[in-house]
Amino acid sequence: MKKMKNKPGDIQSTIMVAFSVISTLIMVCMGMMVYWRFSGITQQNIVDNNRKIMDQTVDSIENYLVDMRLVSDAAYYDVIKENDIREQNESIHKGLNLLYEANKENLRSIAIYNGYGSLMAAEPVVAQKEEPDVTRQGWFMQAKTRMENIHFSTPHVQNLFDDGTCRYYWVISSSRVVELTNGTDTQLGVLLVDMDYSGISRMMERINTSGKGQYFYLCDGEGNIIYHPHQARIDNGMNTESSVKAASSKEKIYDEYLGKNHRKVMVGAISYTGWRLVCVMPYEIFTNKMADVKQFVLLILLLMAMMLVFVNRIISVRISRPIMKLDHSVREYQEGKEEKIAIGGSTEIRHLGQSIQESYRQNSELMKKVIWEQNERRKSEFDVLQSQINPHFLYNTLDSITWMIESGKNEEAAFMITQLAKLFRISLSKGHTVIRIRDELQHAQSYVNIQKVRYKNKFEVVFDIRPDILDDCIVKLVLQPILENAINYGVREMDDCGKILIRGWKEQENIFIQVSDNGMGIPEEEIDLLLKDTNRVHKKGSGVGLVNVNNRLRLLFGEPYGLQIESELDEGTTVTVIIPEIVYSEENCRKFEEHHMPEDS
Repeated sequence: MKKMKNKPGDIQSTIMVAFSVISTLIMVCMGMMVYWRFSGITQQNIVDNNRKIMDQTVDSIENYLVDMRLVSDAAYYDVIKENDIREQNESIHKGLNLLYEANKENLRSIAIYNGYGSLMAAEPVVAQKEEPDVTRQGWFMQAKTRMENIHFSTPHVQNLFDDGTCRYYWVISSSRVVELTNGTDTQLGVLLVDMDYSGISRMMERINTSGKGQYFYLCDGEGNIIYHPHQARIDNGMNTESSVKAASSKEKIYDEYLGKNHRKVMVGAISYTGWRLVCVMPYEIFTNKMADVKQFVLLILLLMAMMLVFVNRIISVRISRPIMKLDHSVREYQEGKEEKIAIGGSTEIRHLGQSIQESYRQNSELMKKVIWEQNERRKSEFDVLQSQINPHFLYNTLDSITWMIESGKNEEAAFMITQLAKLFRISLSKGHTVIRIRDELQHAQSYVNIQKVRYKNKFEVVFDIRPDILDDCIVKLVLQPILENAINYGVREMDDCGKILIRGWKEQENIFIQVSDNGMGIPEEEIDLLLKDTNRVHKKGSGVGLVNVNNRLRLLFGEPYGLQIESELDEGTTVTVIIPEIVYSEENCRKFEEHHMPEDS
């Protein structure tokens, strides 16, 4: 016999490829971990920097608003409360003028209105526009509605006074209810302080100059925008903003999608006003920061890969050489040559060679044992099959056939013989345990046909089977014991015509075959015993019983599968067979015969 030669490159290439794949996976995992770590750190740094900017801006805006609040407090407590609105009008104007001159960089006007919206005093002294309906303006209604607080409005055009320049000023109004002294009486009025919007606008513009894609905007507690760097685009409908969500959010930082844009949003609250300072960070600013890190990580991975290729080559040669020698000696042994198994290399490979040598020595004894076990198993299967054949059923059927022939009912006798032949042909099934559902249903049909002739059609059997399950697997001789119980204990003794319904369908990845009868039913305390008590022997049945069927199903398919029984006295019984959906094939059948589930099930 020609000597077989090893291909020295095969094992070396395999080991080298294996080591390279493992090394590559490790490097990729390490690279991804490094990248994700740096990505997280970079993202956190960006967030922290923006948080610092937000904190500083919030402090600046709060200081700005505190100054305006102090102006409002001074106007109320130092001017209004200390003077009579009727007798000391000049003193009130003087006090308001001092406050205005001291804060005119941030103020546009200070005004006092009575409860009916009439102007009582104002600084600077300018003419009020003709009949402005003050009572319908937001700042006036807010002050009258919630009298205990100072209220800040959203930016709007100053439309109360005419300074003769025909200019329009954007202001933020702070308003509050005040108590006006009018002689011996008091009345409620409203103090209005108009702040120059440009002060807040400049603060916001300073923090929106990074040009990195992130931006900051200001809104009130209801989501109305006070300042936005893209206000013009929002007004034109070209951009949208989720300011309502930001104003109502209880989280200081969160992720959101606005359209197709994924972004991170950070929200800071401004005291006294309920305003929110919002920082919007598109995720592009995080990914752009990681471009350099990504290139660095890729370069390191490339250098490591080149080094590992060289190291893997050396390791693969040292490992593969003794393995190739071992493989050659095994091939020689398989060809019938009496050659000792090569033992060398590392401890593990030497142990492998010794194990192979010992396994060959035990091979003959093991084969004998396997053959004996297979014979015993076939014998056991044959015994089980024989036990499933009810001799009383066979005797009664043959007696019926004999009686039919003697009575001249040859067609009925021929029908009985045909059905009996089909029943036993499927029962044998060439020694197979697993058959198609189509064949199991044919076996059940043949059994029913025989029983209907014997009992002179005292009951009706209806089959309702979905065609898509007919070519799936089932353990043979499952339905016949169930039908036997349904006939003997359910419908046979009924005065009226009994009915048995056999349904089959597929649901998700399971198959359900249901046998229902309208018989006398089973007491509740006996239902569990039908599937658990192995000592129960049916007096009228085959002796196999439902417990045998249930055990065989669970043995092959597992615990989730088997039989389920539902019954109600005088209403009937329903037995449901639950099995997995497995298409019948020679491969699947073979694996079933070895008591293993199919891999492609």
